[in-house]
Amino acid sequence: MVIKVFLASSSGSTAIKKKQQDVLGFLEALKIEYAQLDIASNEENRMWMRENVPGDMKPSNGIPLPPQIFNEENYCGDYETFFNAKEENSVYEFLGLTPPPGFKREAIPMEEQNGNAHTEEEKTSGEEAVEEETKEGEEQEEPSEEESVNSLSVLQRSSQNLIHPPFAS
Repeated sequence: MVIKVFLASSSGSTAIKKKQQDVLGFLEALKIEYAQLDIASNEENRMWMRENVPGDMKPSNGIPLPPQIFNEENYCGDYETFFNAKEENSVYEFLGLTPPPGFKREAIPMEEQNGNAHTEEEKTSGEEAVEEETKEGEEQEEPSEEESVNSLSVLQRSSQNLIHPPFAS
């Protein structure tokens, strides 16, 4: 089975060029065989692509833009659906291919996709330190009025020394 990527070799849109490069680069990285079919220089490719993109997948103007991805004659999707499959680690399923031996598709929790989740083992030392400080802070009692006054007077003397350092003799 060959993956067919319909693209425009002479697109004036930078966004389309980037999307095409993203798809091709990812397929190359996974060592997935694919064929590039240019719709800019080949009218037959353009017509075939337009006719074979399902109606519910076409944009409101009815003309699908590249890149469009097929597995032989079966429509896989456009860039947006490819990108979503990539994010969900389900590119092989998206392309209708059997994953290579040893490939594990693990569901990635939404928090982890957003970069916010860490298991206990993954916590950084900085996160642990903040947690410890928070716990210690919760256990400490409020300082007495006398301790607060003493701390304040020490701070005032320190700041005065910074502003008006004592003269050296």
